[in-house]
Amino acid sequence: MAKKKAKATRSPESKPVQTSRWSTKERKQLADSLNTLLAACQVHYQKLHNYHWNVEGDEFFELHEITEQQYGQVHGDIDAIAERIRVFGERPLSTFAEYLAASPIKEDMQVPSAKKMAGNLLADYGILIKLMYATADLADDLDDLPTESMMVDLIARFEKQQWMLGAFLK
Repeated sequence: MAKKKAKATRSPESKPVQTSRWSTKERKQLADSLNTLLAACQVHYQKLHNYHWNVEGDEFFELHEITEQQYGQVHGDIDAIAERIRVFGERPLSTFAEYLAASPIKEDMQVPSAKKMAGNLLADYGILIKLMYATADLADDLDDLPTESMMVDLIARFEKQQWMLGAFLK
């Protein structure tokens, strides 16, 4: 009969941190910035769903398709951001109460016209891009290339979506 290996036990104070490159304070700064972005992305994601489900009128097909494509992408972004927070040994926000409290993007309790929906999403993109730049700047200051690279990729895609929604509204 094979012997079982004893499980190593850790006290809560010795939780493993994925990287020792940054100090505890720096990891917390990066995680806090990412958590704010995570919260904003979650509220934006839900708003995209709301608009996708409820859009009506002449722009139905265009906005219905655009919001579906965008919430699919944001879903992946949310997961990547949360996993990056875990790399720093921190906890990603994970409840809607936390998201709503931390997010500069607010819910839309209405079902506005398609043009108003696009305008609201355009405003959200401005907020998200600003958060991404702030996170990229912090990551650059702390020599965190993976987070900075993630933000650069997100910024490029979100700026394109911002431009496209702006063109839709002209």
